Amino acid sequence: MTALPGVTAAQRRTRLARRHLLTAATRVTSAQEVAHALTGLHATDPATVFLAAAARMRTPTVAAIDAALYDTGPGAEPELARVRCMRRTLFVVPAALAPTVWHATAKSSDPHRADATAKLRDALGWDERRRAAVERALLDALAARGEASAAELAADVPDLGEQFVVSPEKPYASRQRAASPVLGLLAAEGRVRRARPVGSWTSGQFRWAPARPQPPLPAAEARTELARRYLAAFGPVTVDDLKWWTGWTLTATRAALAATAAQAVELAEGTGHVLPEDVDPLPAAAPEAALLPGLDPTAMGWRHRDWYLDPAYTPELFDRNGNIGPTVWWGGRVIGAWSQGPDGHVRHHLLADPGREARTAVEDAIGRLTAFLDGTRVTPCYRTPLERRLSGGGPESGTRGTLRNRNRRAARGS
Repeated sequence: MTALPGVTAAQRRTRLARRHLLTAATRVTSAQEVAHALTGLHATDPATVFLAAAARMRTPTVAAIDAALYDTGPGAEPELARVRCMRRTLFVVPAALAPTVWHATAKSSDPHRADATAKLRDALGWDERRRAAVERALLDALAARGEASAAELAADVPDLGEQFVVSPEKPYASRQRAASPVLGLLAAEGRVRRARPVGSWTSGQFRWAPARPQPPLPAAEARTELARRYLAAFGPVTVDDLKWWTGWTLTATRAALAATAAQAVELAEGTGHVLPEDVDPLPAAAPEAALLPGLDPTAMGWRHRDWYLDPAYTPELFDRNGNIGPTVWWGGRVIGAWSQGPDGHVRHHLLADPGREARTAVEDAIGRLTAFLDGTRVTPCYRTPLERRLSGGGPESGTRGTLRNRNRRAARGS
């Protein structure tokens, strides 16, 4: 039996740093190029899109990223599109790729419709006929306005203003308007799209606009293309990585992977896969630093992460639901976390001492991030233990030492 070509963890980190634009030489000029390189940017937290793009652009500005997300020409939609796709999660993808990711993951909207229907029925007593009538009225109102906030739509369609309690038996119970599940459902089905937010670039309250119908595309063909793009950006990957990232069934994952004619390679985790033209290793490069936001597509790109993230760091860097917070990177590896204090100052903590060169590079990356933020304070949607302590000015909000060293000093009373 012929041995499979091997790809080491170090080679994978080299690929990660270059293909995910985490080096000075690979930075690009636009948010569209960033989204293309990574297939898409996680968009559950609106700030993630801006921070993920900025980390990979040569001269990032909020205005440039905002324009790519929301500016439209005559009869055209923005260059980037927000789509509920992989794992029923919001991503920002290149507009030209939106039909592919939508059709590749279209079945993910079926549970969303069931969830929204059940919520409206149980909370407000809506049957299918009433929900369908409200949807039609909403779409008519949106077509007349062109763009509208949920509050404006509720003024046109009073049923959308009906309120109900979400999770009434839980300590985090909250009130919600009917507009929220109805708009969420229509967005998941590609019938409306999120337009420019009501507030700043960190706001999650969007205006809404009609969406163009997705052109027809066979689901199997769309899955193959999405798998090919994922392999190009994230390869080598395991079957488990691709299944987790897309949310597909194992059968659909294997079929899409086979259709790409992927080449099997040997990884520390077992068998991985790369595109046929992507077997040869890349030349090693000097390590560089990067500060990435919570839910960044690089940090959330693989199911198996030991080759770029020490498992011992997981409790500090992830919340209980598996969402990663803001991270500090060096040479394609996670080495710490960052956050902003009450005054907006960027604080960070390194979970291992990477040496003087790395520490200097991290300080430079903090300078780039600070310039981009320009006084804006960002709080991640999903708070992680270390990020919370950094934002509150806890003992980890420094630039030197590891947790272990700090604990030792504390034990000595120093």
